[in-house]
Amino acid sequence: MPELWQLSVSEAADLLRRREISAVELTRAHQERIAQVEGNVRAFVTTLDDQALRDAERLDQRRSEGEQLGPLAGIPIAIKDNLCTRGVTTTCSSRILEHFTPPYDATVVARLHEAGAVILGKTNLDEFAMGSSTENSAFFPTRNPWDLGRVPGGSSGGSASAVAAGEAMVALGSDTGGSVRQPGALTNTVALKPTYGRVSRFGLVAFASSLDQIGPFARSARDAALLLQAIAGHDPFDSTSVDAPVPDYAAALSGDIKGLRVGVPAEYFVEGVEPGVRQAVEEAIETLKAQGAEVGECSLPHTRYGVAAYYIIAPAECSANLARYDGVKYGFALRGEADDLIDFVSKTRAHGFGAEVKRRIMLGTYALSSGYYDAYYLQAEKMRTLIKQDFDQAFEQFDVLVGPTSPTVAFELGAKTADPYAMYLNDVFTIPANLAGIPGISIPGGFSEGLPVGLQLLAPAFEEARLLRVADAFERVTDYHTRWPEALNAKRGARKRR
Repeated sequence: MPELWQLSVSEAADLLRRREISAVELTRAHQERIAQVEGNVRAFVTTLDDQALRDAERLDQRRSEGEQLGPLAGIPIAIKDNLCTRGVTTTCSSRILEHFTPPYDATVVARLHEAGAVILGKTNLDEFAMGSSTENSAFFPTRNPWDLGRVPGGSSGGSASAVAAGEAMVALGSDTGGSVRQPGALTNTVALKPTYGRVSRFGLVAFASSLDQIGPFARSARDAALLLQAIAGHDPFDSTSVDAPVPDYAAALSGDIKGLRVGVPAEYFVEGVEPGVRQAVEEAIETLKAQGAEVGECSLPHTRYGVAAYYIIAPAECSANLARYDGVKYGFALRGEADDLIDFVSKTRAHGFGAEVKRRIMLGTYALSSGYYDAYYLQAEKMRTLIKQDFDQAFEQFDVLVGPTSPTVAFELGAKTADPYAMYLNDVFTIPANLAGIPGISIPGGFSEGLPVGLQLLAPAFEEARLLRVADAFERVTDYHTRWPEALNAKRGARKRR
């Protein structure tokens, strides 16, 4: 039998139901795993040891009294630290919110509590979810369990690394331009961005409100389906939440993709894609074809403009959303060093925000300023419409689209921090789905020189079940998702607490 921290959610849920293991035992196994590897991985900003054990004890008591609990009851989970947690600091990995403690739970967190999940802690991220490597955290960079000298991707790198390292069975992240899928690709985890509106954003600290979406990290499509089932659905607290039925995602995992029409966008196989990534993705496509999928080429001609449009729209929305952090109501305040209110706010923001956040605020403010709104923001929104129309036309012919999640495998820490544009290009294949509002999933698709390659699948709006069905079918004939990183076996470190 594998170690308890190596179990899938389904396996653990079955053992818990039969009372062959307890929620306390499962929680302690993951806390011991965190103690073993966290000093090297550094996935967590905050750990909740005592609270997690108390929650696990209550679940064991409920089971002992004969209560029938759901599949997530007792499952240890990690939460990205831009999701509000009542009574637990929510920092967004920023100095400006370092000591902020929300008085309420995000809707997804509340739903996880209702499902009986045990929250192990809050995970590191690029500050305010702005980045592709988790090096922009104000506290420390997170490392990739597959190679501790490389990045885990971002901005949800803490959640991705926690799952990849066995520190949590599943985790939640947020995806604004690829911040769930790209780190999923770089860490060999299953990472799903749902349709915009499928999962409530209430309690998610906003970056770009028309793009942000919360999604799961897992080690299999089935585990991702179980987590999505718990968090999806309408929420009256979120005006963008769609009031539509939530299907049974696990029931959709039939393993059958015969006759499925799979489109391969030519624009996702361009210069800049590493040869090893291209080869792994092409082999994965052949695997789908061998399972009975009908594969054909398609075109998404406006993909090339996606990064440019995104880096006008997202910073514009970020400049508005982050205007609230002025040191007056909550968060960091630079007191005693200001001449007047304007000076106070300016100095607070200068000290409280990191370089990347300030860069995006300035870009967004400029794009929205008088005389430039039509030239930049309006044009970007028009391009967004064209990108969505590209997908609409492609989905008239194909059921899903497939390609690489990231053009490269995980790169070395520090390799791109001095070149923002090179960093932004990591999301060239993930950004279009956010602009169009459609769902996307990254699944373990192979390896290149020992490092994971992510296979991205895209589907029409609200077809998450279709994506999960294809992902599950692929997993049934490959073993990529079952592999564990060797880099942690020989290295151990002391636990970091905050």
